[in-house]
Amino acid sequence: MDLTNPRLIYLKGGLFLLAGSMSAGLIILEHPTIRIVALLAVTIWCFARAYYFAFYVIQQYVDPSFRFAGLGSFLRYLIRQRHS
Repeated sequence: MDLTNPRLIYLKGGLFLLAGSMSAGLIILEHPTIRIVALLAVTIWCFARAYYFAFYVIQQYVDPSFRFAGLGSFLRYLIRQRHS
């Protein structure tokens, strides 16, 4: 079932932000070094860009007819493209 209620969508986004912030905070508390902070920042940025690539760039510039429902559908799409 698709989530369509705007309030619940914002709540879900906020919970993702809260969980990610708490996780990053706990990692930094366990290893409070500039190196860990920098590596964590790069990791978060790279995964965010990969997610953007999978759902926006592919849909807008590579295959506008395909609509991704999640990372699983993106992987299936990539596998199908390799075998085409």
